[in-house]
Amino acid sequence: MPALSLEDRAKGALMGAFIGDALALGPHWYYDLDQLHADFGPWISDYTTPKTGRYHAGMKAGQLSQSGLLLRLTVQSLVECGCYDEADFCHRLDTGFFPQLDGTPMNGPGGYTSQSIREAWRKRVRAGLPWGQVAGNADTTEAAERIIAIAIRYALKPAELASAVTRNTVLTQTDGTVVAMTVAFGAVLGMLVEGQPLDSSISGKLMARVKSGELPFHAVTSGNLQAPRPGQAEAPTAGRFPSPDALLSQSSIAMAAIDPGIRIEPAWKVSLIYGMPCAVYHQFPAAYYLAARFHDDFESAVLHAVNGGGQNQARAILAGALAGAQTGLSGIPQRFLDGLENSGELLDLAGRLAKQMPR
Repeated sequence: MPALSLEDRAKGALMGAFIGDALALGPHWYYDLDQLHADFGPWISDYTTPKTGRYHAGMKAGQLSQSGLLLRLTVQSLVECGCYDEADFCHRLDTGFFPQLDGTPMNGPGGYTSQSIREAWRKRVRAGLPWGQVAGNADTTEAAERIIAIAIRYALKPAELASAVTRNTVLTQTDGTVVAMTVAFGAVLGMLVEGQPLDSSISGKLMARVKSGELPFHAVTSGNLQAPRPGQAEAPTAGRFPSPDALLSQSSIAMAAIDPGIRIEPAWKVSLIYGMPCAVYHQFPAAYYLAARFHDDFESAVLHAVNGGGQNQARAILAGALAGAQTGLSGIPQRFLDGLENSGELLDLAGRLAKQMPR
């Protein structure tokens, strides 16, 4: 099989995230798996319409949730500015997005407004606070879902990627662990877009970038996480995050995904292993597992993410981006593109974003 082009991987990552978001629109947030199966059958394989009384009731199969719409807004800002322009991004929220909200969960474009966005809206709109003072302590992947576009744009510039992802994340979320894990996710996605595999070597490659000062994590170990030599000073490039742990789990998860002695069958039950709720420490590991196990099978990665229940929308967005970066747009089944609302517009944005990547 010929090597995928950088453009194909970049477009695959972005469209994979949009597809994952839309696939989970109907079956979003079912913690009762028996009810999920009663409403949608034993296996969800395509876009579905949300049921009455559910989080996205009134929307149609193939549409984007608010997470997908915020990702699209981020892409639009990137492609029109040619880079990550924080002032432009915030202006788009102020003038185009926030006016559609009222601060309640079941309101706004996409059918549901998440915690961090509600908090930012209240502080920004009601309290009139400036950007930089409106973030909250939500422990979710809400920022990670929109920084997918930033990670793609700066995939070949890891230091710029980490800086832009950090700055965008702290606009709405301030918890240090959340920020560190979000930046780590962006760094991993960037490496996949770059063409690196999601395997046992990825954490070592990430740590090399910590040592070179490209990723802002603190580390005192040397070599393969070996003890520092007596008298050895800390690296002058020690970063803002207290440890590199957010970069270390990906290799072990990738090893578990291919270890014949470790089997999660069917793979959607990874949600039961790592947890079905919304927090980053449930979502990232499950997404990494599915993307590593199905590195060459986009459909399996994203559908197992959806069928795992709980916060399956975040799981599917994250896994969709990681899997799409590995299979490329060319490896995404056409039916997922055909059923996605406004797919032509989204494909155009993906192409424009890919063309702006620094070579």
